[in-house]
Amino acid sequence: MNVGFVHLGCSKNLIDTEAAIGIFKNHKYKIVNDEKIAEIIVINTCGFIDSSKEEAINTILEMAKYKQKKCKYLIVMGCLVQRYYDDLVKLLPEVDLFIKLDEYNILWEKIENLINKGIVEKSKTKTHKEITKIPKMPMLTQEEFLNRTITTGKNYAYLKIGEGCSNNCTYCAIPYIRGPFVSRKKEDIIEEANQLAKKGIKELIIIAQDTTKYGQDLYKENKLVELLEEISKIEEIKWIRFLYSYPEGITEELIDLVAKNKKIVKYFDIPIQHISNSILKKMNRRTSKEQIMNLIENIRSKIPDVTLRTSLIVGFPGETNENFEELLEFVKQAKFDKLGVFKYSKEDNTPAAKLPNQIHGNTKTSRYNKVMKLQSEISRKNLENKIGKTYEVIVEEMSFDKRYYIGRTCLDVPEIDGLVYIKNPTYEQNNNIKKDTKPNDIINTFVKCKITDVSGNYDLIGEKL
Repeated sequence: MNVGFVHLGCSKNLIDTEAAIGIFKNHKYKIVNDEKIAEIIVINTCGFIDSSKEEAINTILEMAKYKQKKCKYLIVMGCLVQRYYDDLVKLLPEVDLFIKLDEYNILWEKIENLINKGIVEKSKTKTHKEITKIPKMPMLTQEEFLNRTITTGKNYAYLKIGEGCSNNCTYCAIPYIRGPFVSRKKEDIIEEANQLAKKGIKELIIIAQDTTKYGQDLYKENKLVELLEEISKIEEIKWIRFLYSYPEGITEELIDLVAKNKKIVKYFDIPIQHISNSILKKMNRRTSKEQIMNLIENIRSKIPDVTLRTSLIVGFPGETNENFEELLEFVKQAKFDKLGVFKYSKEDNTPAAKLPNQIHGNTKTSRYNKVMKLQSEISRKNLENKIGKTYEVIVEEMSFDKRYYIGRTCLDVPEIDGLVYIKNPTYEQNNNIKKDTKPNDIINTFVKCKITDVSGNYDLIGEKL
């Protein structure tokens, strides 16, 4: 049977999708990219905030239309199912099977029962609304990690080193959905990294809900530095980056490693969420304004060419105009290279949802727009400082009009950060591209590129040297 997948959500969720694709392929199913010819459609959902929940529901309804045509089975899995299983079963009879995260250890058993026997066994585990104690979720098996189908192309892959989160920020539902932080065994991660390298992957992106927590549960001490050092010994891997490193977990040892290790890119993704001490306390964050500012100064002093990324939340309950102005002034002073902003989303059963002084939606939108406008100006100035400099770029595709090769420097995370548009010399010389010309000789390779201009507020234009 033909199986089509729809993936929603973060890179951590993507690995679950890739594992599910691998399971289907191992059982001789054919994976297709066209929902019109899929006999089974599998949707992996996100249930993090309101916008992602809305997207998931709309996608399910859209895919349900194909059940009147070729599709025989519609299967929905992922975070939304874990969180709202009972509600979804009642509201979406079009779906043949819902699979919760805590059922991933019997994922194929449930799918096989549906397809071969027509049996749908209802979940007996508690939903998010009923949870009083955060449950520990089953991890994918090592075999499932190794057999996953990489969907991110030839150049990079995500490498998940842990599942769940134990930080318990008051606004966040992730611990209730994915359980407490659980580290994978170091030898399992290294085995997977070696396998990815043998497949030709050149960049590994290390992910977990908080990568700085790696090893604390399993080895009773932080092992991120040791893990990164081991991965950097893999000869075929050229770039290594780690994401989602909470500020309180960034040690001097980790900063020194990034400064000295040539394979680990000079990039820190530090979700700080706010800078006002009163808001940070309400969020149950474990850092203060002073600690965050000292950390940024320390990183930049040791790694002058570092790229810093952060994420912020505006409109948290009780955020006053003074709190917001303090945040805005901090963004102006810190001059982050990359910055993402979320409007606070009131999530069921989280402590923040019960706080007084919830902020009106219009105020959230206004504050969001102000931060984004300021950051876009900062981003452009930061990019203009790169004009005339030379960077190594991984070339990944070509623009539809053949005018540019499109790639990334090591300072840009795929799908999130900016791009480098490299002028196609053939196009420049001929002012057009002949149909029989195939200028793909540098795609999927690393090239030296001199930056000549800025495109918009987030992308660069350059010339191949």
